[in-house]
Parts: sequence; C-alpha cells; structure tokens
Amino acid sequence: MYLGIDVGTSAVKALLIDEHSATVAETDIPLSVSNPHPFWSEQNPDDWWDATLRAIDALHHQNPGAVAATRAIGLSGQMHGATLLDENDKPLRPAILWNDGRAKAECDKLDAMLPDLGTRAGVATMPGMTAPKMLWLQKHEPDIFAKVRTILLPKDYIRFCLSGDKVTEMSDAAGTLWLEEESRSWNRAAIDACGLSMDQIPELVEGSDITGTLRAELVKRWGMKGDVIIAGGGGDAATGGIGVGAVSHGDGFISLGTSSQIFVASDKYRPKPEELLHSFTHAIPAHWFQMAVLLNGASCLQWAAKLLGESDIGGLLKRVEAQHHKPADIVFLPYLNGERTPHNNPYARGVFFGLGSDTSREAMVQSVLEGVAFALSDAQSRLHAAGTRCALPGVIGGGARSRYWIQLISDIMGTPLARYEGAAKGPAFGAARLARLALTQEAVEDVCLKPVIEEIIEPDTSRHASYQPRFAKFRRLYNALADEFTPD
Repeated sequence: MYLGIDVGTSAVKALLIDEHSATVAETDIPLSVSNPHPFWSEQNPDDWWDATLRAIDALHHQNPGAVAATRAIGLSGQMHGATLLDENDKPLRPAILWNDGRAKAECDKLDAMLPDLGTRAGVATMPGMTAPKMLWLQKHEPDIFAKVRTILLPKDYIRFCLSGDKVTEMSDAAGTLWLEEESRSWNRAAIDACGLSMDQIPELVEGSDITGTLRAELVKRWGMKGDVIIAGGGGDAATGGIGVGAVSHGDGFISLGTSSQIFVASDKYRPKPEELLHSFTHAIPAHWFQMAVLLNGASCLQWAAKLLGESDIGGLLKRVEAQHHKPADIVFLPYLNGERTPHNNPYARGVFFGLGSDTSREAMVQSVLEGVAFALSDAQSRLHAAGTRCALPGVIGGGARSRYWIQLISDIMGTPLARYEGAAKGPAFGAARLARLALTQEAVEDVCLKPVIEEIIEPDTSRHASYQPRFAKFRRLYNALADEFTPD
C-alpha cells in the first residue's frame, strides 16, 4: 500500500492506493484560513499537522489492515507558504500562504537587486512566492526574522513532523524564487538577497527520492510494519500532473481546486516570465512544466454559494443549468484573492457588473462560473503566446465534479476537455504514486499512467461564438478597473 497526503488550503486529504493503483481508502479534514489584515492569508502549521494525524487516523479506522500494510508515504501540498521554525523547530508565527498579497513592494526590491531572477527562477517576481515574504518579514517583523532557523514549505513541515527530516524537492522549491530551475539547484544569490543563509534552507531532492522513514511512534500508532519510507513528493501542481500522467511533453490538465491552473508538461526548461507563466521543475527527474496560475477557482463558487445562503451546491448548479440559455447579463471578475496569470496583481478583487433589480441567484452563480472560465481563457492565451499547447487537457479538482461547468469552460475556451474517473483527488493520488516510485524505482512511464477518460467534452461552436463579445467585455472591465484596485 502507498499513502498519499495532500496539505491543501481548504483541507488535508489522504488516500491509500494498492499495487494496482486502485484507491482503497480516502478522507479529508477541513482547514480554515485566517485573513487578519487586507491582502493577508495565513494558516497555523500545527493545524496542518493535527489534520494530517486525524486524516491518517480516519483511514486507519476505515481500513486498519490497509494502513498497516503501508510501505511508503508521498507528500503533496499548497506551494509557496513560508513556514518559519525557531531554534527548537517550533513555528514562530502563522505560515504566510500562496494567495497572500502583502509583499508587492518587496517584489519590486527583488527585481531591482536581481534583474535576471525571472529567467533563472522560471517566473516573474510575485507576492505569493516565498522569497518576497521573507523580505517583508525582515522589514516588518524583524524580531521574528532574527529567530528564523529553518524555512519549510507546507508539505515539508508535515515531512518534518512525520520523520524529523528537513528536506524539500524540486517542484515545490521551484515556487520559492530561490531555485535555479534549469540546473535544479539552489540560487545562492537569490537566497543572499533575502538576508538568508544556506543553513536555513532545506536539502534538495527529487520527488521520487527517499527522504527518510516514518517515526517509530507513528509506525506503532497506525500498526505499520518495519521501515515506512517517505518520498520527496511534490507541490500540488506537479503531483496533480503525476496523478493524471501529465509527464511527457505536451501532456496537460486544468485544475479546478481552491485556485486554478492550466498545466502543460515540458521536455526542457522553457522560461517565459514575460507572459506571467510559471516554468518549473517537475516532481520527477529531468522533467519540467509550464503553468498559467489563477489564484481563484472553485473557491469562487463556494464563496458565492455561502454569500447567497446556498448549502447544497450540487442542487444550486442544477438550477443554474436549467435556466442557462445564453451568456449571463452580468459579468463577474473572479479576482477575490488577486491574480497571477495574466495580471500579476495581488490587489485585484472580485466584481459583479450589471446587477439589476431582476437579477436572480441563479444568474449571479452563472456569472461566477463564466468569470472563472473567462479567466482560464485569458490564461490560455498566454500559454499560446508562449508557443505552448495541450491537445486534450483533463480537468481535475473539486470543480471537476460538475459536468455543466466543464462544458461551460470548454465552450468559452473553445477547447475539448476530458473528464477523468476520480478527478477530485489528483494531488494526493500523485503523491501516492511518487511514494511507489521512491520505493520500487520503477520506470516513470510504468507508474504514471493516464486515468481512464470518462468523457471527452467538445466545445459548442455556437456557444463559443456567443461568448466572445462577453469575453471582450470581461477584459475591458478589468483594464478599466485595474488602477482602482490599488489600495490608497
């Protein structure tokens, strides 16, 4: 058995797969996010650990025999989070997350110090990355900064709790701005620029490497046998790719999780920071990927449902689909948490435009679904400008449960999309596959198979045409409001 753990933003997810990659047991434990100030986004690292323990305990309750047979653990997690440990390896403060926008000024400072950073780090300097957060900390919380002895990414804090090892791997390290993407090594100049030293940065491995073994007391807690190895794992985007077999050049997928991504695997390093794309190392050796990153995805639907007092999202979507005969009369800008591709604007915020006294709940939700689809289409244009295309992206993540939403995205993007079996559990499943690779050293192509395609959804050409004027308005609205988002 192989255990995959995904430290997400909304939940810690855990699942067990067997030797045939069949899911034997799975669970998730919800997490909450703290927003103590405008543009801030934080979580307590110990909440991740508590949720991880509860998740594995729940799997053990479901199927104690399968958990006892676990031979390897793989880790996945939200990227970029600055998890800061003191000399006693205790968190100094809440972790600063991927969708935190406080460090815009520090991005400008990094660019001035290291003009070639985007080309070397694979992405333009953005506030959500780890490096500018450390410059912010140095300026605004100097007492905390002085006590930092180790900086870990979210999944790597869980690794430390599981095994005591301070290690990260290439795909997650890629999101710090400290990785030299092409050589797959730390960029000391970037680390120095943040006032840090190499002894504060974890060791680098590949995602399919073994990084340590599970602590003896945890082996006993879950009734496991012998040494249970822990794999390097990957950032959630890369493990999503591993989970759906997106490892060869041109393979890709769209993730509709808390945030959204369009991911395309690459056979070499292809930086395009000027297009606001992420060109990162993959979680397996000698592989890379390009990715358009959107800070808002299925979370927009959850937000709208909560705002409207709708607890049954499935029922809400059925009502929306039933009344959907044309593009919504209102336009929604889905930038609740700022945006990366194609705007790199942490201050952007959500907007409903065109509300009237006759606007219904269903029309508002339709506009939310369309707004996320417009943002994906906008991001796709940047990938195309970089010469990057994927013939048949699959759709994974919680939003992939809705066939109606996938059809809407296909119609707006003008792109065929695949629905996979088990689409909602991509990153945790990918982490379990990396655990298997680390233990068995099998060939990547023998383990990272593509899932069964449940359905190929083709775009409706007439609907695609009807959405183009609305897409143009969506872009004009952002451009008209971009300066207004900047705080006074």
